[in-house]
Amino acid sequence: MKKTHLYDTHLTCNARMASFHGYEMPLQYDSIINEHLCVRENAGLFDVSHMGRFAVSGDTAFPFIQQIITNNAGPLADKQVLYTPVCNEQGGIIDDILVYKWHEKHFVLVVNCANAEKDLTWLQKQAANYQPLEIRDLTDRVSLIALQGPQSINMLEVAFKTKFDYIKRFSFDDYVWDGTRITISRTGYTGEDGFEIFVDSELVVKLWNLLIEKNEQNGLRPIGLGARDTLRLEACLLLYGNDMDETITPLETTIAWTVKFNKGNFIGKEFLLRQKTRGIDRKLVGFEMIDRGIPRHDYLVFKGNEMIGKVTSGSFSPSTNKNIGLCLIQSRYAKIGEELQIQIRDNNYKARIVKTPFYSSVKR
Repeated sequence: MKKTHLYDTHLTCNARMASFHGYEMPLQYDSIINEHLCVRENAGLFDVSHMGRFAVSGDTAFPFIQQIITNNAGPLADKQVLYTPVCNEQGGIIDDILVYKWHEKHFVLVVNCANAEKDLTWLQKQAANYQPLEIRDLTDRVSLIALQGPQSINMLEVAFKTKFDYIKRFSFDDYVWDGTRITISRTGYTGEDGFEIFVDSELVVKLWNLLIEKNEQNGLRPIGLGARDTLRLEACLLLYGNDMDETITPLETTIAWTVKFNKGNFIGKEFLLRQKTRGIDRKLVGFEMIDRGIPRHDYLVFKGNEMIGKVTSGSFSPSTNKNIGLCLIQSRYAKIGEELQIQIRDNNYKARIVKTPFYSSVKR
């Protein structure tokens, strides 16, 4: 089992550890609801070093990136970030990633932990047509922590005694701290304002402790993967392996907007164009429970006696005090206000399709 460089720190904070795609990660330090509300109302600190990080460099880096992603990196300025799926030839989602552009010849990709090995193999295979191109795995050498919540900007500035309000959403910059360059990105996976910080793994414990010590009196707390999941679900941020995989295309999900057909060729374009022309047979939608019951991944969804799909994600929502979920169902039923039934332990419970996200921060 792999461990991040913050493993001992998590134990010191009395974290409840759990296995997560080959890593021993903190599930929670306090109750998941308390941690969730801490991020919504104040700020929390996450260890997300389990995510994969790959540097792509060379004269052909930009056309390579454009070929492997469905979104369009063309409009990106230097030091901007792009969210995008990576698809196979059949339009299935290999992964959803963040693309960090330093300049036309240097990018960093942040990928899902569960897909890191698969993604690296895929990238190296596609790179054969774009040589000379260098792809380096930075995952062990560079750690990643996330400071998330409405007070995150204030806490970041307190810790470093520097203003960072010039870094806008989906942008990043380098900053010299303790004689070492770190990268601060205004991105996150919670639906709140926040920052993700890339730091040399040998210094990540020192940086984590600095952020906590300088802001403990302001209410900053470490947050585990349990609250990270409920936070992202409320914001309708998809989870790979639950809400999407290689059998699902972006057009069937809530991220169809990330497919840019007018940018030129990319892997999966031909299939996705045919799917769009033919019509989308199933759709990912959000729902909230009418009856009491908590939906979970893979629960069946019914319309009357007809099974029309499955729940992909589900949980109690601490911010709305409702039980919510996402489900992939037949498109003809994917209308806001449509009533469905979720099968929970052999009994059907009423639910209603609602507009997403379930929760939206006042200040984004």
